[in-house]
Amino acid sequence: MVFSAIGVFDSGLGGLTVVREIQRLLSNESILYFGDSARVPYGTKSDETVRKFSKEIVNFLICKNVKAIVVACNTASAVALDMLSEKRTIPILGVVNPGARAALSATRSGKIGVIGTTSTIQSNAYLASIRSLDRNVTVVSQPCPLLVPLVEEGWLNHPVTKQVLEIYLQPLIEKKIDTLILGCTHYPLLKQTIREVLPHPIQIVDSAESVAKDIKKLLLRENLLNSELNRAEYRYYVTDMPKRFKEIGERFLQSTIDSVEMVSL
Repeated sequence: MVFSAIGVFDSGLGGLTVVREIQRLLSNESILYFGDSARVPYGTKSDETVRKFSKEIVNFLICKNVKAIVVACNTASAVALDMLSEKRTIPILGVVNPGARAALSATRSGKIGVIGTTSTIQSNAYLASIRSLDRNVTVVSQPCPLLVPLVEEGWLNHPVTKQVLEIYLQPLIEKKIDTLILGCTHYPLLKQTIREVLPHPIQIVDSAESVAKDIKKLLLRENLLNSELNRAEYRYYVTDMPKRFKEIGERFLQSTIDSVEMVSL
């Protein structure tokens, strides 16, 4: 059988939350994940460099015969998606637009909050995507640079993490948002703690869930959905530290990673 998978890539581990949601929604689909762990983070790199790295990874995934690609990195989605989509023979989906559309569907007051890494917030990617669909919506953004290391440390329900979230989310609560976009693929692991901090009526938009729903629609539209009841196969590639990726990645996936292969681009 020819291995034809959904390709998913990120600068590191965060995109595994997208993998987890795709696994839940599309259990028949094989997935090939690429984490650029040697060059993480992308947020400190220039747009030109992020585009170069992203193009290299997409070429690698295409050589592995993937049928569609999810750019599960907010920075790469913000600065490289348009370039990646040009002249490609397979569909490519980012994480920003699905999250923006889901937030617009969820909001009732027209006040949407976005939390993300400093680079994602500074890129204004979510603001631009939301405003392209509805210019009357108010978008309040908040960079949260401490959350990624807390997640990778495994401090998901730690009192320190809750205290940090209270500080980060207070300005958004004061602005009376009714919808919050988790604009980083690490943040779904903090969803329960975020719910404890937010007032009850505020809805949380998980970009990983939104992307999984969009990739299902895309595969249906392109007639690429796997209808065979074969056991899905999952492959993982990284550019550095496969042991660390496996250890932390299993927390992200909430399942076992059989093996991780290190490659050089």
